[in-house]
Amino acid sequence: MKTAAAPVIAAAAPADAAAIGALLRAADLPADDFADHLAHFLVARRGDAVVGAVGLELHGRDALLRSLVVAPGERGGGLGGRLVDQLAAVARRRGARRFYLLTTTAEAFFAHRGFTRIERGGVPAAIAATREFHSLCPVSAVCMTRPVAAAPKP
Repeated sequence: MKTAAAPVIAAAAPADAAAIGALLRAADLPADDFADHLAHFLVARRGDAVVGAVGLELHGRDALLRSLVVAPGERGGGLGGRLVDQLAAVARRRGARRFYLLTTTAEAFFAHRGFTRIERGGVPAAIAATREFHSLCPVSAVCMTRPVAAAPKP
């Protein structure tokens, strides 16, 4: 039995915005302002279809990891982890040292990737001032952090 090739991960292009938005809305994730940060997004493509995405907002040496989404048919195969790992490489090259994120549904996934839970009030002011923190994610969202260079847990 032939196994399908893994999706290819690359920098997002402006033409990917509609597909990323559709994936985010289908997963009930904030989609209001992701396109403002499209230059810092990666997408996973299977053929011509965008099947995953992740982005970051850079604030000095801090980075807000946001909008990690994987199409339902692609979940469970490691694509989310690959997206996070490749985004970490991009963040390192751009000088970021620490990731922050908010999640309402993926705490266990991110904990497995080396993130730890912190109080929302413990984030740097620039991260706290982002739309993601300020208005897009509910106050019930879990706040997590890790060094950008951290390896995932075994």
